[in-house]
Amino acid sequence: MARNRRLILSTPSEVWSLLSDGHRYGEWVTGTQQVLAADAHWPQVGARLRVRVGVGPLVLDDTCVVRVCEPERRLELEARAEPFGAARIAMKLMPWGDATLFVLDWHALRGPGIRMH
Repeated sequence: MARNRRLILSTPSEVWSLLSDGHRYGEWVTGTQQVLAADAHWPQVGARLRVRVGVGPLVLDDTCVVRVCEPERRLELEARAEPFGAARIAMKLMPWGDATLFVLDWHALRGPGIRMH
């Protein structure tokens, strides 16, 4: 599992407004080249994003599905990049004074990435 923590100098509400706009996914997910489609009800549970990820000419299309949504507190996604498997991406937003402590956990669910743990 990979875990990152960042103090973001914005309120949880402001951070959530970015996360809840599926078309801005590439602004907060490294390697995203393009959002191909976003369900209108993003980020409700079951909503999907289709994105193109990669570096240079090495790209693949990925699908992210919302598994958990607690507005302004928690968002969990399942990212699928077939044939390479799937990963869980869990984000927590915690108020920290006037800022937000943002915690991101990532771990592989299926595919070659599970060997990295």
